[in-house]
Amino acid sequence: MADAGLTDILEEVARNHPDDPAVTFLGRTQTWADFAERARRQGSALRALGVGAGDRVGILALNSARFMEAFYGPFYADAVMVPLNYRWAVPEMIQCMEDCTPAVLLVDEEHVAQARKIKAHCAFCKHLVFIGEGPTPEGFLDYEDLLAQADPDVRSNRRGNDLAALFYTGGTTGRSKGVMLSHANLHANSTGALTSYHMPRDQSFLKSAPIFHLAAGARVYSLAQSNNHSVLMQRFDPREAQRLIEELKINDAMLVPSMLNMIFNAPDFGEFDLSSVKRITYGAAPMSLALLRRVMAALPGVQFYQGYGATETGPVISVLTPDAHDPDNPLVEKLSSVGRPVAHCDVRITAPDGSECATGVIGEVTVRGPNVMQGYWNMPEKTAEALVDGWYHTGDGGYFDADGYLFLVDRIKDMIISGGENVYCGEVENAIADHPAVKDCAVIGIPDPQWGEAVHAVVVLMDGQSVTAEELIAQCRTRIAGYKCPKSISFIDWMPLSGANKILKTELRAAHSAQTDPQ
Repeated sequence: MADAGLTDILEEVARNHPDDPAVTFLGRTQTWADFAERARRQGSALRALGVGAGDRVGILALNSARFMEAFYGPFYADAVMVPLNYRWAVPEMIQCMEDCTPAVLLVDEEHVAQARKIKAHCAFCKHLVFIGEGPTPEGFLDYEDLLAQADPDVRSNRRGNDLAALFYTGGTTGRSKGVMLSHANLHANSTGALTSYHMPRDQSFLKSAPIFHLAAGARVYSLAQSNNHSVLMQRFDPREAQRLIEELKINDAMLVPSMLNMIFNAPDFGEFDLSSVKRITYGAAPMSLALLRRVMAALPGVQFYQGYGATETGPVISVLTPDAHDPDNPLVEKLSSVGRPVAHCDVRITAPDGSECATGVIGEVTVRGPNVMQGYWNMPEKTAEALVDGWYHTGDGGYFDADGYLFLVDRIKDMIISGGENVYCGEVENAIADHPAVKDCAVIGIPDPQWGEAVHAVVVLMDGQSVTAEELIAQCRTRIAGYKCPKSISFIDWMPLSGANKILKTELRAAHSAQTDPQ
């Protein structure tokens, strides 16, 4: 595995199952033979555009079959893939591009305007390649024309510890970090996922979460390893998800709890036959017992798996298996955990001095294994902080119980998870603090029935100054992505501070809870 290359996965499934379906998107299905040839042609086309060993290739797009081809294509050019978060604001996209300097950016129809702004600002970006639907916009190269002229017999020379991808994750300072994942890292995660999730072979899988996120993106490789047919949604829609399940008899799906809530609260729920679904994988937020009971009543026999991980760990760290999702099983008490560590990871809980905590004692979750990143791109100091003696420090606080189940109790890193998206409080606070009327601000996560958590800001104004919540939110939207912006803002006269003059967010959360709890 140490010398594995990710294109080996594709070549093997294309060789052994050439006529089986690989991906269906917008009603079009590619076989593995077709998909592999197109990925090779993509690599050859990138070479013709001047892409070489170690160069980065950016992708700015919603889910699509062509985007999935880019999970292999750059490797056939001996290059590195870099998916961009399409939910970023343009300044955030430019910041990412300036960090990794790709000469080629693959773009779909939804992001033409953003791509033009990026190219105008980034002189190193020489080519915009259109991978979307419809006519190719002016100033873009046509993807299908490039593939038609490309060599289908190119092979990859990248493997093992060669850098495969940069997946960018938010930072508390406002600058995103490029997580460096090698071929060996992603291959180890993919192979491990087959065992950890007990993945069946030769079935169909609904892929609705955005693949620029590693949680969904890494599944591209494990699904190929198990000859699973990916049914790809451009973006999640509860009705379309149900329609696809019924039409294509989908067996497995990755749906975060907020997506399940949308499906089960949709007015058309019950109109479609969902009986083909046998497994649901989720992550990013815990599953409530009420939602679990509702889903299991509607879809009897469905097995649930929860995954916990981080971009830096390729991503899976632990898995909560179906036995802990049975409401009538004693193990249901483990439902609030994130399961047990996967076989390819060592996980321990460490105290601030680096020593290992005893069972039941809260500390920081640290991880070691072949799936752990090489480091952060162009950030040696951040890398040294995160990787200590081969152990990745997640920033998550947690503990192991006597049965080896991992429980998360808080996030040492100041972060909110809203609808599966990571929102770093410091980044939002910076956007709010730019307003001249703001004296101080703090951002916290508050419970939300749909998204799990919502972003809430608490603001202290300058003496004699005024600003509305709507004005502050509008300012945030010019600086950061919409999903990071506060959903609500409250104004107070002073911030509760610790003896070290740090804002006591625990008190802010308690105060908000007291105001919103029914009397």
